[in-house]
Parts: sequence; C-alpha cells; structure tokens
Amino acid sequence: MVKDRLPGRGSAAPAARPQRVGALRPGARSGGGRHTRPVRRRSAGLTPARAGALLVALAALAGLYGAVSSDAFSLGRVEVTGNTWTPDDAVLAALALPGDQNLFMLRTADLEDRVAALPAVRSAAVSVALPDVLRVDVREREALLVWQVGDRRYLVDGTGRLFGELVGARPPESAALPVVDDRRAVSSSYGIGSTLDPVTLDAALRLGSLRPADLGSAATALEIQLDDRAGFVVKAQPSGWSAVFGFYTPTLRRTDLIAGQARLLRSLILGREEEVLRIILADDRSGTYVPRPTPEPSPTAKP
Repeated sequence: MVKDRLPGRGSAAPAARPQRVGALRPGARSGGGRHTRPVRRRSAGLTPARAGALLVALAALAGLYGAVSSDAFSLGRVEVTGNTWTPDDAVLAALALPGDQNLFMLRTADLEDRVAALPAVRSAAVSVALPDVLRVDVREREALLVWQVGDRRYLVDGTGRLFGELVGARPPESAALPVVDDRRAVSSSYGIGSTLDPVTLDAALRLGSLRPADLGSAATALEIQLDDRAGFVVKAQPSGWSAVFGFYTPTLRRTDLIAGQARLLRSLILGREEEVLRIILADDRSGTYVPRPTPEPSPTAKP
C-alpha cells in the first residue's frame, strides 16, 4: 500500500535561499538599527587669539619689507681677517658688491664660494654684523716653500701647488721659508696654479729642512738649486762649497736617500770645510769631494 507523503515527513525540506546582508534598497531602513543625523560643527571664526597672531605676522612682514627697502642696512664697510698672502683688494674684487648693497639681500654662501676661488684661499666664512658691516674670515693655504723661477718667486703648499707670488720686497712671513732656485727648462712654463710633481716636492721639502748645524758647517745659510745637469744642489753661504745630491725618482733613486746623504756630507766636510769646493753624493754611502785649488805663492821681488 502506498502511503501519502506529507511535507516534512520522509523528504528533505527545500534549501533556504541565502540572504544578502547589508544591501538595502534606496530609502529602506535597516531593521533594529538606530538612524542618526550627521552633526555639523560651526566654525570657530576669528577669535581674539587668532586675530592677535595675524597682526603679529603682518607686523613682521611689514618690518621685513622695511628692512629690505631701508638704506639703514646698506653695506657700510667690509672687514677682512686671516689673510696673509691675499691682498684685501683681491678679496673685495672677488666679492663684487655694490656700495648700496642691502645686507638683508645677501647670500653669504655665494660670497664664500667667490672668495674661496682665489688661488691662495682654501676656504672663507662670511657673516653679517648689523647694521652695515660684512665680515670675511679668510683661511689661506699654508706656504712651505718659495719656488724661484728666474726673477719670479712663487709660494708652494703641501700639495705642490703654486698658489701665490711674492712681488717686491719679501714679506716677513716668508723669511723662514726655504727657497728653491729652479733653473730647469720645464720650469719656464710654471705659473700660479701649476703643481710640482710629488717626487720633486718631497725632495725639496727634505733638503729645505736641513740647517748648517745639521751638516757640521759654519755657514750662515744653505741655498738649494735645481737644474737639468746636476739635479738638486745645496750651496753653503758664505763658505762657497756646493754638494750635489742629484736627481730622484719614485723607485730607482728614492728621496729617502737624502737623510743618509746628509750624514755622508757631514763626514766629508767636518774639519776640512775651508778646503772643500764641491762634493758629489752618489748615494747615502758613496761620495767624493773636489778640494779648493791651492793658491800659488806670490813671486818674490828680485833684489
């Protein structure tokens, strides 16, 4: 016998359709939720504090405009300090500032770059001292040698750069600097901005550090000469003897020979300085000297 099938018995109920959550029709209200209106905040408006700050800002702008346009802050004078080899006129020319220049309109970094471009200047610091003073602190290159080429004398720093020229009387600041008289053909092309090769610079500095007492000499001064024929030559004044140190290279004949050559020179002239004319220092162990010629006796008068 066939039994009637009733819904809910002996058969699976139809699957429920999935409901979309959160999708409402325009204008529909979600069930159970509280609807609130957006709150509009009123602007605070121009409060007394804001008004005061605005007045201060406007006053500052007015003051700045007055400072920029006023003659009270025009350039009055330039103070240059720290310069030994660079004339004040050269610094002023590098600044290139008009007499009515307003100090508020200056870019000190640009002025520092202009001064630092001068050959003898390593760097510069520029500052303003109100109401009308511009201060320039110059930091120059350190001079270690005077390099003489003909009648021109150049200052040389630790990098071998010829950065300045001594014109006229030698200033007191250069009195203690060693002088190298360069008579080589290549030196004729030298000028401010030229650079000595490292070996030549090192040899010149080593020889320039020697003093007559280091050599056991009674001379009052030592002169250094450099030429294409003998290389470096040291001459004693006023004794008149000369010592040939020669040429130096980066590898075959290094400048560290000079200390040994100086000791050898001392041993060759010690006790016989007045008899020696010229010393040849082949290296730090081998050296010879040429004696001064013996003066011939004056002829005796005949009776």
